[in-house]
Amino acid sequence: MNYKIIRLTDQPEIKDEAAEWFHEKWGIPLEAYRESMEECLAEKSPVPQWYLAVENSAIIGGLGVIENDFHDRKDLAPNVCAVYTEERKRGCGVAGALLHYVCADMKEKGISTLYLLTDHSSFYERYGWEFFCMAQGEGEPEPSRMYIHRS
Repeated sequence: MNYKIIRLTDQPEIKDEAAEWFHEKWGIPLEAYRESMEECLAEKSPVPQWYLAVENSAIIGGLGVIENDFHDRKDLAPNVCAVYTEERKRGCGVAGALLHYVCADMKEKGISTLYLLTDHSSFYERYGWEFFCMAQGEGEPEPSRMYIHRS
């Protein structure tokens, strides 16, 4: 493993770079990431949180934990969101390492159940996630798969 996983709260100086990286990957407004990351850095609550996989000072993967990932099941919270690994690093275990890290870190913060909304099937199961139900994403024509992870 030539990369390290970091919590944004441990390296707040990379907030702007991280917000820009997530914005480029997902197309969610940059300001939405900045606001969430500011809230994370204020450390008033365990959610939101942001995590990055960094190799040679370059972000190669990341994910966040927010209350709701733009879906109709507000009761299923908090949500792992924005899971992304750079294409050249896919298949190297980066997403799995991030998922493992976030589950352990959130458990330390007193949150042992996490949810994740995705269109992927079979990917998250290999990391201990279980299909939970279907949920309707905002502006999405079809429901997506909601997964649960209990630590």
